[in-house]
Amino acid sequence: MKRKTIKNIIEISGIGLHKGKEIKMKLKPVSQETGIVFKRMDVTDKNNIVKVAYKNLFDLERGTNIQNEDGVKLHTIEHFMSALSVCGITDIFVEIEGNEMPILDGSSIQFVEKIESAGTSELDEEIEPVVIKEPVVFSDEKAGKYVMALPYDGFKISYTIDFNHSFLKSQYYELEVNFENYVENIAKCRTFAFDYEIDFLKKNNLALGGSLENAVVVGADGPLNPEGLRYSDEFVRHKILDIIGDLYVLGTPIKAHIIAIKAGHFVNSQLTGMIAKKYL
Repeated sequence: MKRKTIKNIIEISGIGLHKGKEIKMKLKPVSQETGIVFKRMDVTDKNNIVKVAYKNLFDLERGTNIQNEDGVKLHTIEHFMSALSVCGITDIFVEIEGNEMPILDGSSIQFVEKIESAGTSELDEEIEPVVIKEPVVFSDEKAGKYVMALPYDGFKISYTIDFNHSFLKSQYYELEVNFENYVENIAKCRTFAFDYEIDFLKKNNLALGGSLENAVVVGADGPLNPEGLRYSDEFVRHKILDIIGDLYVLGTPIKAHIIAIKAGHFVNSQLTGMIAKKYL
C-alpha cells in the first residue's frame, strides 16, 4: 500500500473549541515520507514544529493534544486525525496559526470534504498497516472503562457508552471502517457535552468557543440544539469518530477489531501506546 498525501493546498479557518479564538490553517502536500507534521506559524521564538506521534501526547482529559520537546502545543486534533485516517492520508504538512484545531461544526465531515475536493496523491514509499496478532487490552476496572484490539482481517469498531443521565444512558454501535461507511454513518456526528458541565468548563478556560453550532449540548430531557440530533445514537457514533482519530496517532493504518466500553481520549491513548510499543 502506497503512502498518500493531498494533491492541492487546502485552507481552513474557524473557531477553536476551547480557547474560542479564530484559527487559520493551510494543509500542504509533501513529496516524500514525513508523517503528519504541524508548524505553529504564530510561534517564532522556539521550535515550532510539532509532529504527530503517540510519545508527543499530553493532557488527554478533554481532547487529543500533542506537544514537542520545547513545550509547543497543539490541542484537539482528534477530528482532523479521524478524517486523515479514513481518507488514507499518511503524510501532510499543516501550517497553523493558533494552538488548537478549528472545531468547525463539531464533526469531521468538513475536513473529509476538503480533503476529497483537494484530491490525493500517492508517494513512492510504501506503508504497512499494523496487524494485531494477539489481544491488546487496557482496562480501568474501577471506572468500568475498557478498550482492546483483537486480531481481525480488516478494521472494525464496536463501541458502548453508558452515562448515568436522565436522557443519555447506554448506546452501542458497530462499524466496519471504510471510507463509504464512515461518510454515511460517522463523519457528521458532533462532539457533545452535558449542560451541567458548561459552567465548569468555562470557569477553567475550556469550551470558550463552544456553542450550539459546533456541539450537541445535552439537557435533562434531551439536546438543547434546536435542530435536534443528526442520528438517534449520534453520541456513540461520535465516540467512534474520536477513537479512529486517536488510533491514527500511530501514523499508520491498523488491522484489528477495536472494542471500547466507556472509553475516552485518555483510555484510547493507553491502547495506542501499548500497540506502538508492541508493533512499531
